[in-house]
Amino acid sequence: MARRRLLADINVTPLVDVMLVLLVIFIITAPLLETGIDVNLPEVETSTLTTPKEPVIVSIDRKGRVFINRKKVKDAEFKERLKTIYRKKGARMVYLRADKEVPYGRVAQLMGMIRNAGIEKIGMVTEPVSKR
Repeated sequence: MARRRLLADINVTPLVDVMLVLLVIFIITAPLLETGIDVNLPEVETSTLTTPKEPVIVSIDRKGRVFINRKKVKDAEFKERLKTIYRKKGARMVYLRADKEVPYGRVAQLMGMIRNAGIEKIGMVTEPVSKR
């Protein structure tokens, strides 16, 4: 009697289903990872600058609230927190993202606070002028 050899097939349908679900999840969540503080940046005609790997970013939203690397900070503790983060990252520059609706005086006050923390170089983050 000849023995018939059984062929074992792997059913890949469940694997494909799981992979498609994971793909959809990543497609939906990827844009959420890039968003930070909702700030309307002013538009400026200039070339794009390169940034270091992990920059120190100070943001100020339209309500005047201040954030260091997306973490809300009160004005009273701003200087010390900024100094600590700046030293830990070994940064050379702080980037300031200010909403275009924020009064100029508030932005100037924040720039003064950054300078008082011992940081000499401040980069202003802007949006390129949209071509209409």
